[in-house]
Parts: sequence; structure tokens; C-alpha cells
Amino acid sequence: MNPVRSAIAALLVPVIVSVCATACSSGSGTKASGGAKSIVLYTCASANVEQAVVKGFQAAHPGTSVQVFRAPTGQLNARVAADLRSGGIRADVIWACDPLTMHGYDKQRLLRAWTPANAADIPAAYRTPNYTGIDLLYVVLAVRKGVAAPQSWSGLTDRSLRNAVALPSPSVAASALGALGYLSSVPGYGMSFYRALHANGAQQVDTPAAALTGVETGAYRVGVTLANAAYADQRKGSPISVVWPRPGGIAIYAPIGLTARTHPADLAARFADYAAGLDAQRLMAQQDTYPVLPGLGGPPLPGGSTVVSPDWPSLYDGYQGLLAQYVALFGS
Repeated sequence: MNPVRSAIAALLVPVIVSVCATACSSGSGTKASGGAKSIVLYTCASANVEQAVVKGFQAAHPGTSVQVFRAPTGQLNARVAADLRSGGIRADVIWACDPLTMHGYDKQRLLRAWTPANAADIPAAYRTPNYTGIDLLYVVLAVRKGVAAPQSWSGLTDRSLRNAVALPSPSVAASALGALGYLSSVPGYGMSFYRALHANGAQQVDTPAAALTGVETGAYRVGVTLANAAYADQRKGSPISVVWPRPGGIAIYAPIGLTARTHPADLAARFADYAAGLDAQRLMAQQDTYPVLPGLGGPPLPGGSTVVSPDWPSLYDGYQGLLAQYVALFGS
């Protein structure tokens, strides 16, 4: 079997599902046209962020509910594939964690045209005709205290870090897939960088959270993880430093879009508009997430830190091949 297909098949396991119950208010609150009061959201967003946005939306639209299926990207893909095998996508809204995954859904014609009401406030780099970024992830390094911190991504291949680096799997985590897309395209890196990591004994874990935990417990000296989670743990006393290695922390935008499923009402569009809007963006910042709207707070961006981002359109047609090369090295 193709190694990438094997990686996806392996993800067909029980997943995290959270269901937000219908608000108990029976008053004359806002209702979508056609009387529909419930939508289904598929997302890989962290639980605290997803729940804050869902609760905020339900409070703003009394009498409505959002049923949430939440899982890491690999398992989310498995759920979508299972839907398609059994009659069609069951989600009304998809909130993914990277543009490559969302582009894959779009290419399968699972999304429909949608532009958020506040599109003019969102940087054009985070918008397409069918989906829009609503929060940002930054892939950086967590380094165990007392360990000499790598100052560049290439430093992860140093012999001093042999068997001591934790890498999240791009078959599971969208942020790791985005990092793979970026580093594979940068001069001086490419897939040879990942081959060097493998030769140096870098260890694959499932998620950025697992990499962070591994560094905190001393299982690894350095882990590739997400800046917001690392800063949150650091504030709680975790024995780590957070490093934005050269050429920069890798920015990945998390997009939301409406599915092509026949919608009985406009409630799905209202939810997506809310998630992209000012109120939800403020809620995200309060949950230690980087919103796409500027000036709303959130975790720090250290002075002097550099931010880089993949050329997403150039990666759309080739990332499956990159993933296959990675899986050939590290497995699924």
C-alpha cells in the first residue's frame, strides 16, 4: 500500500468529539431563515479556543447550537473521507489548521464560495475565494533549560542533539505539515534537511503538544512545537526556553470555510462570519492564540524575532509528494 495512504488509514481510530448542547433559552432570540437552529463544525482547533468561539456564538445567537467534531488533522481527514464514502460531507463548517489541508478539501469540491463580512480587515495573504484564515500558528522550538539552544533550524542536526530532538508528525499535525512545506522549499534545507535529522536520530512524536511535553519531562532536549503553547507552559514554570530559529518562526494560518453541503439556512455563514469577526478574535487572543486581526493581544512575538511563511500556492500540487518522502524516512 502507498505509504501516505497507510498513514491516513492508520488514523482511523477513535477521535475526540465534543458536542455543544443546544442553548436552553426559549426566548425570541435570533433565528436563521428557514428555522434551522443547529450546525455541525469540523475542526482541529484546540479545545479551549474552539469552545470559547462556539460559546460566544451561541450567546450571540440564543436558541442555536453548534455540534463539534474536533480531532487532529490526520483524524479529521479520516472523518471527512468516511463521510464521503457514506453519502457526503456531514459538516456545515470546517475550521482547519493549515491551508494545505483546506486546499485539499477545496480541490475535492467540498467547499463553497464565502467571503467574511469583515474581509477588508483580514490580510489578503490569509484569504481565498472559498476560505479565510482566522488564527495563526507559529512553529518554533522548545529547548530544555541548561541545553545550548539551536539558533537556526539547521542546528537541529548538530551532533550534540543526537537522539534528542522531537519532531511532530506531518501525517497527524497540520502545523508540522506546514513546516515541512516551508523547510522543504528553502535553499539550504529541502528534504536533505529531513534526511539529516533522521540520520541524527531525531524522534517522531504525534503532535506539537507531545514534542513540548517530551522536552518538559526531559525525554528530549529540543522539540518542534507551537509558540503559543510553549509560552503558556513557560508562564506556568515549565523548564524551557522558546526559540525562534533562523530563518524564522514558521507562520501557518488556520482557515475556516463553508462546505458545499446543501444548507437549509444561513446559520453556517453566520458562524463563519462570527469566527472571523472582532468579538471571536478577541476571545481567541484571551485563549493564548494569535488572531489574524492585528492589535488584539495574544501571546508575545519577541522583539527581533523573524517570521517566515510558506508560499502556499506553490505547495498545493506537490505537498503529497513531500509527505510521501517524509513518511519514507520517519514512517507514518
